[in-house]
Amino acid sequence: MTVTRRVSVERNRLRFAAAHMATFLDDCEPLHGHNYDVSVDLTGELTHESWVWDFGDLKRTIKVIIDQLDHKFLLQMQSDRLKIEEGPESWTVRFRERRYEFPKSDVAALPLDNSTAERLAEWVAEELIAALKQRGASNLAQLTVGIEEMPGQAGWYTVDL
Repeated sequence: MTVTRRVSVERNRLRFAAAHMATFLDDCEPLHGHNYDVSVDLTGELTHESWVWDFGDLKRTIKVIIDQLDHKFLLQMQSDRLKIEEGPESWTVRFRERRYEFPKSDVAALPLDNSTAERLAEWVAEELIAALKQRGASNLAQLTVGIEEMPGQAGWYTVDL
């Protein structure tokens, strides 16, 4: 018999608001924003405290990660479609005739090729894995992160640990 133990946390305090403009095909969405909801499922063996991971610690850890994105413009630094220039106090982003200038304090410059929900889920997952490993996690088997842009529309990332 195979036994899987899983904890999950979602929504409530696991939210952030951000602006982005994802690229697709040979186009770029207009600048717009979402109120994102985050869901996390974590599977693994029970610790000696008889839990996969403490809910409170998991929520606090995720909150620290997503707070980096809250009320920011999500800049996809590895985009092959946007022209991005870093100035001393701002980022300039160009797509064809459109030009945007954002104060650095308003930007989350992310190592992503696109600011889709799927890529954001992957970034959050990788940041969470690093944070959990730093806390000594050795019992974890799989992590799934979902980023919901609007009700019924989410991108997911699952990784075996």
